[in-house]
Amino acid sequence: MKLLLGSQSPRRQQLLSMLDIHFRVVHIDCDEHFPADLKRGAIPMYLATAKAQAYHERLDTDEILLTADTIVWVEKYGKMLGKPSCREEAQEMLRMLSGRTHQVYTGVRLTSLKQNYTFPCRTDVSFRKLQSAEIDYYVDTYKPFDKAGAYGIQEWIGATACTAIRGSYFNVMGLPTHEVAAALKLFL
Repeated sequence: MKLLLGSQSPRRQQLLSMLDIHFRVVHIDCDEHFPADLKRGAIPMYLATAKAQAYHERLDTDEILLTADTIVWVEKYGKMLGKPSCREEAQEMLRMLSGRTHQVYTGVRLTSLKQNYTFPCRTDVSFRKLQSAEIDYYVDTYKPFDKAGAYGIQEWIGATACTAIRGSYFNVMGLPTHEVAAALKLFL
């Protein structure tokens, strides 16, 4: 079987490469809006499935498509944090994460013409209290506008502000590699 990655994310490509599995990146045009009543892990599960459905007709009999979506959830606010659209939104997101534990949810979907398998992954991440100058420095230096929750755990903010992780570190980066490796065996 040939593996297709339906993601333009450089982090997902890097993480999947770590599994020593050959894959090809494919572009998927998909409306990423979701029903307003979805919460927590249901959001990325819905989006990973929508991406797979948008590409399904192009699959060949010997291909497996991997799609995924990652969000940050702040329970205190009952709010999903996606990718910030500007500096101010990134700063506001980091203020919400400051001094508390949040959840990172990834929904992963594997699709072939014969079968589908969708699964969630959740990781709890704790940040210490961040100073405004630290938030400004991180946003201005690292420009995290392509990252859910306005941060990359593998960057300066993770090294200096993350006090605890419960669950998959790689999930926080965008793909729970150990679970993907196990799920791919279902397609062999």
